[in-house]
Amino acid sequence: MRSGRFSHAFHYNGRMISHPSSTLLEAVRLRQEQLVPRIQHLPPAGSRPLTVAGRVAGWITPRATDAIAGMDGVLLTDEAVHVVAAPRQRLSLDRVMERIAVLLRDNGCLRGWRDELLDVYGEGRRLCVLERAAMRPLGLLTKAVHLNGWSPDGRLWLARRSDTKATDPGMWDTLVGGLAGSGEPLDVSLLRECGEEAGLSAADVRDRTPLRVVLRMHRRLPEGYQVEDMLVSDCVLPEDVIPSNQDGEVSEIRLATVEETWSMMEAGLFTHEAEACILDSIAIQFRQAQAS
Repeated sequence: MRSGRFSHAFHYNGRMISHPSSTLLEAVRLRQEQLVPRIQHLPPAGSRPLTVAGRVAGWITPRATDAIAGMDGVLLTDEAVHVVAAPRQRLSLDRVMERIAVLLRDNGCLRGWRDELLDVYGEGRRLCVLERAAMRPLGLLTKAVHLNGWSPDGRLWLARRSDTKATDPGMWDTLVGGLAGSGEPLDVSLLRECGEEAGLSAADVRDRTPLRVVLRMHRRLPEGYQVEDMLVSDCVLPEDVIPSNQDGEVSEIRLATVEETWSMMEAGLFTHEAEACILDSIAIQFRQAQAS
């Protein structure tokens, strides 16, 4: 897509920013379709359904199954792997999950150890907690919150992931993105990530849109299966607000026009999650502009 296709402008959340032409909107739709096979995979070969406390919760890899076979609270069948509390051993469900994470780590099934707990969901219900690094080998659902930060003149704030990140190192991302922690309301998670990744306060993003679900991603990874709800909010940041990373997980933050952002997408420089969130934002804003 050549530059010069974004010559119009409209008011969004009370600010004047640019919007794409109808030609580019069609290109956005096509790119969203092309993204689907890259982010919607079947579970890894040999994986089995995982139930937790009797509820279908994930897809466990063969390697992870071998690592936890025989432990208290784990039952293996030909069709599935079941995890439950073990009251006779005085093991609560959280304690069983803690032991599973340690066994997975000791058997080389994890990529690092985060010392962060995430909620485990099954059939839409919160069941227990688990170490973040153990979520993928078990194919458990995670929830990621993102912020698309716009400037008043219609450019996007973009963040480049640190080269030391375990997943997608050096790739470009939304301004803010991270997983919701255990017991955290999603809006609280987003505000926490805004502070850590971009140095933004609640006042800086007070005009943001409500979080919305872009899609649920299913992606095979070397360590397992990523099942993730991607939620995003859009915000026009005040002109005097300059994002600055605080936690060392971002190597660069820059402003880019929509044309530049599009070219970066075509060059494959964005994470799949960021691309999906940004495309969704562009499409929604254009539809809002048409309706106004």
